[in-house]
Amino acid sequence: MQKVTLKRTGLTVSRIGFGGLPIQRLDDQKAIAVIKRCLNLGVNLIDTANGYTTSEGNIGKAIADYPRDKIVIASKTRARDYKTAKEHIKLSLERLNTDYIDLYELHNVSDLPVLDQILAKDGALSALQEAQQAGIIKHVGISSHGHETALASAKLNCFETLMYPFNFIGHEPGHEVLAACRDNNIDFFAMKPLGGGRLDNSNLAFKYLLNIPDVVPFVGIEKPSEIEEIADIEQNMAPLTPAEQREIQQLRDEIGDRFCRRCRYCLPCPQGIAIPLINNLVTMIQHDSAEDCFGSGMIAKMAEKGRECTECGECEQKCPYDLPIIQMNKDNLALYDKAKAEYDSGL
Repeated sequence: MQKVTLKRTGLTVSRIGFGGLPIQRLDDQKAIAVIKRCLNLGVNLIDTANGYTTSEGNIGKAIADYPRDKIVIASKTRARDYKTAKEHIKLSLERLNTDYIDLYELHNVSDLPVLDQILAKDGALSALQEAQQAGIIKHVGISSHGHETALASAKLNCFETLMYPFNFIGHEPGHEVLAACRDNNIDFFAMKPLGGGRLDNSNLAFKYLLNIPDVVPFVGIEKPSEIEEIADIEQNMAPLTPAEQREIQQLRDEIGDRFCRRCRYCLPCPQGIAIPLINNLVTMIQHDSAEDCFGSGMIAKMAEKGRECTECGECEQKCPYDLPIIQMNKDNLALYDKAKAEYDSGL
């Protein structure tokens, strides 16, 4: 896989980064196998987080068989205060079984009050800067789902990298944040390249991003076949054709900006509703078996659970994209009921 050297940090990284969130769902053996497959295909940029349960530990086991100086490890903390951030850094080093972490980020800083909190004298940033001075963190970054907060963060000299959702659906805010990073010499990482699973066409999604030379997308990988497909796209890169550009515009018109990115920050729901899955019912109906969707399978059970929503609004308060989740829940269940009625009638 092609490598690029980032301007601010000077890190030489693969054109696509590995996102370590999905491997939490795998047992240790399968998770390690996925990571090694990525490394063997030339992916040397590995992203995880302190809060991703088993992810850091399995990455630490997987990279033990590779030269450490050839791998760029990024991890993150959702701590907002100095003490907790310092504890998280220590724990990340232990789990990753390494003497240093190439990039450590403040995770999901999605509103300005939280940004002020981490920047305070006793805030989390001071712990990262202390670790950087000690050499156990090489570079300091930030991730955000909030547009206003990302723009504000890009103007601060304390961050060397910024991770922000960017795909051809949510392209306008992404381009604005990218421009701010360029103006302030900050390396830009794109999360949610597939819109949290909303985009089915990996070829279009990655061609769009890879045609922007200073954007490095991270993609969550759960199966070797996923990174093999994406690596093949990267190896055969070409400019978007007019037909592909028209298809992108058609999808923009169809999907709009009211879609769930599956970031899961709305959870837990007091009623136990799997909100991100409810908001992606249409996609699951298209790809999963009829029995699973409309019989006694997981999706059918999940849809029935969605009807227990009390409209408390807790999820909407936590959503970094300000989505009208209560209405979306109703709309998706209505689409589910329509699809089930058609299935039951034999259409």
